Amino acid sequence: MSDGVKINHLFPVGAPPLTGAKNTATRPQQAGGFKDMLDAKVLKFSQHAEVRMKQRGIQLQPESLTKIMNAVDEAESKGAKDSLIVMKDIAMIVNVPSRTVVTALDGKQMQSNVFTNIDSAVILS
Repeated sequence: MSDGVKINHLFPVGAPPLTGAKNTATRPQQAGGFKDMLDAKVLKFSQHAEVRMKQRGIQLQPESLTKIMNAVDEAESKGAKDSLIVMKDIAMIVNVPSRTVVTALDGKQMQSNVFTNIDSAVILS
């Protein structure tokens, strides 16, 4: 896939797609749908992260996004709160409990090699 991921969207993992239909006949069938969506593991992007990604030309492909979400899952399983996730020439600070990307850096910004206010790091290959 060559389509980039659109910023300002939630990315559910394993959740069924939501339909735009507002038919009351389908509501009982979807009663658990909203709760399932809330319980689904999603990755959100803060407004700051969206701006930084746009400024720095960072575009995530669906495969990359899946790897990042898996890294957040792993960090969560270890009890991490704020994690640095490094993948190739992209680094992201993610608030693990809220599953929110707080900021994103490209290779040029990573050269200072100083990251603060994190309690864990996940390096992806």
